[in-house]
Amino acid sequence: MLRATKVRLYPTPEQAEYLNGQFGAVRFAYNKALYIKKHTYKRHGVSLNPRKDLKPLLAVAKKSRKYAWLKTYDAIALQQAVINLHTAFDNFFNPKLRAQFPTFKRKQGRQSSYHCVGVKVLEGAVKIPKLSPIEACIHRKIEGEVKSITLSRTATGKYFAAILCDDGRDAPEKPGVITRVTGCDMGLSHYLIESTGEKVNNPRHLINATRNLRRKQKSLSRKQKGSANRGKARLRLAAVHERVANARTDFQHKLSRTMVDENQALIVETLKSANMMKNHRIARAIGDAGWHGFIKKLEYKAAAAGVHLVKLDQWFASSKTCHCCGYKMPEMPLHKRIWQCPFCRVEHDRDINAALNIQSKGTRELQAAGLVVSAHGGQRKSVIKTVAA
Repeated sequence: MLRATKVRLYPTPEQAEYLNGQFGAVRFAYNKALYIKKHTYKRHGVSLNPRKDLKPLLAVAKKSRKYAWLKTYDAIALQQAVINLHTAFDNFFNPKLRAQFPTFKRKQGRQSSYHCVGVKVLEGAVKIPKLSPIEACIHRKIEGEVKSITLSRTATGKYFAAILCDDGRDAPEKPGVITRVTGCDMGLSHYLIESTGEKVNNPRHLINATRNLRRKQKSLSRKQKGSANRGKARLRLAAVHERVANARTDFQHKLSRTMVDENQALIVETLKSANMMKNHRIARAIGDAGWHGFIKKLEYKAAAAGVHLVKLDQWFASSKTCHCCGYKMPEMPLHKRIWQCPFCRVEHDRDINAALNIQSKGTRELQAAGLVVSAHGGQRKSVIKTVAA
């Protein structure tokens, strides 16, 4: 199986200067290829293929006097930048992904470069082409063959390396008989609601840091552009955003690990965050929740642990369907947290009822795939009270 490990790098000033130049060269290759593609289409109506038409231009550019400086840096990283542009256009033209049109990369912000030839992981160091070993904090044993190393620099100036390895093992077999299955409903009042009735509080990392972010943003806006003080203010603002992102990532990793370790099958709903964020009243809270990132972590952890993960159709009406009798409410506004089924007269907690419906739907899909699901229990958690007809 392929496994990736992200480690912190501590380059010397000379190495940091080279890495910054490497990031600049990668950014230049991407932006130049994008400019040529846009300009050619605008002037001549011809759409160039970045992989076939633009990548060969790198070798031509290195022979010229103007772009001879590109020889200093890893050729594979420059080629990968053009390939990334090709992927960006493929995503843009894919109607299922709804990706934005590729834009030019800025000097500020996160930078990265990809290396797959001549890379090594040493004792407390990482080796990439054309550079001496870089000191690294390798907190986990790197097992197997190193396939590639992707270097990155955050907006705060920290350097990282994502090491991709093939450990030579096959993915574990998933159980044919499932005894522990949980339906998961994602929310804002609570981050995760399980079909067992358990609710995980939403930490609201961005919301809690709003006051500090506003103060830092206001300080940045008052600084003169191009001044050293503006650069310092930008770093202070970036540091707050980085802490928020790190806290969110840590929370999602711990929660996803707990869910995978405690279950043999997980059922989750497919959420289109972009569509949901059109409601501006809850857009910030949805962006802060980062549901997509959490589901991605569940996916690769479940695959590595041999756990079934079922993603339901996005149009499945989990919240407004009674899990007891199957009656579907015509409407279910967001503010309605408790509702009563008009058919069976059972009163439900909206979120737990949704989690139970997700579990039932996922269980049926697992059984349709030929698996045996013998997990029971938790079917009355959403019932608050029963009213006699």
